[in-house]
This record gives sequence, C-alpha cells and structure tokens, in this order.
Amino acid sequence: MAIKKGSIVRAVREKLENSLEAKASDRRFSSYIFETKGEVMDVRGDYAFVKFGKVPTPNIWLRVDQLEDFK
Repeated sequence: MAIKKGSIVRAVREKLENSLEAKASDRRFSSYIFETKGEVMDVRGDYAFVKFGKVPTPNIWLRVDQLEDFK
C-alpha cells in the first residue's frame, strides 16, 4: 500500500517499538496509535503526519514503513 495524504492508517507495533525514533524518546506508546484510525494529513519523504481523530491527542510524524492500512 502506498501511504498518501488522506490514507486511513494505524501504527505497526513491531516496527515502531524497536525503531530509532523509539530509542530516542519515551518508548511507552499510547495504545490508540495501534488500535484506532489515523488519517494521513501530509507526507514528506519517508514520513507521514498522522492525525488520530477520536481522542484529543497531538498529531504525530511516523515513518511510512511504520504504518499500515487500517482494516
């Protein structure tokens, strides 16, 4: 799947938990990024800006290979 603006996605726990990004910050990720729908608001290079709309949380930049189509 090609991640593009408007795609509905969720984070892939296995790819995110051991990533360079996780090692550089708090490794405790909220479950909502793995369990709820996120909408891609922007894509820049290898990163997508994702908005998780059902909960009042900040938008987050994630690598596109850490995302999958929400099924």
